[in-house]
Amino acid sequence: MRILLTNDDGINAPGLTVLEAIAGNLAGPDGEVWVVAPAFEQSGVGHCISYTHPMMVAELAERRFAAEGSPADCVLAGLHDVMKDCPPDLVLSGVNRGNNSAENALYSGTLGGAMEAALQGVPAIALSQYLGPRNRELENPFQAASSFGVELIRRILEATPAGQEDYRLFYNVNFPPVPADEVVGTRVVPQGYRRDTRFGAEPHMSPSGRRFLWIKGGNQHNPTAPGTDAAVNLDGYISVTPMRADLTAHDTLEVLRAIE
Repeated sequence: MRILLTNDDGINAPGLTVLEAIAGNLAGPDGEVWVVAPAFEQSGVGHCISYTHPMMVAELAERRFAAEGSPADCVLAGLHDVMKDCPPDLVLSGVNRGNNSAENALYSGTLGGAMEAALQGVPAIALSQYLGPRNRELENPFQAASSFGVELIRRILEATPAGQEDYRLFYNVNFPPVPADEVVGTRVVPQGYRRDTRFGAEPHMSPSGRRFLWIKGGNQHNPTAPGTDAAVNLDGYISVTPMRADLTAHDTLEVLRAIE
């Protein structure tokens, strides 16, 4: 198996090292693991692509490249340049430092990379490690992802339906904010919504007297509705959420026929 890796935390992020170990186990001795990751952190860029300017791609080592672009750019670079003669069988994005549950999924560059792979027709999984007081200070805060990532990815790939067309599935996996020995299990759940938690903007003055705004996140430990991603994560479960890039609100189509 050939696996392409990317992330949004950057080429030097510790979560990418965790993902390389996971991918090496999945690929096996006869497989290949390729990395095309952002040269600098790209958190929060979503599915952004560098449509109006070129990006530089630098080879750092064998099968390891840094791109001056977003995670989606990195996937495009991997598929259409770096690996054009040996396309990957799977794209993995992550392991993100912090959760991409609930509304975070909409901003996530980690998911943006997986989404682009799916749009290109390649199976893709985004992986994120929820952080909290029970795992943030561990020597390896990615302990849950390291312990359960390989087997979980194998199970997801085995369960993925064949014959997908158009907007293919990709997966959003979030490991809970606990040590590996406190992980309760895995739940396949829908994306949730954290009520009373939103991104905002906070003004600050620079030493030179100029006014700047910092984008500020909300409380990541507000649970979502029972049986949705962040809620099960906070209960110690790994969440697996199947997703598609189709943004249509299918549940309202018939209601809106009245305007035709």
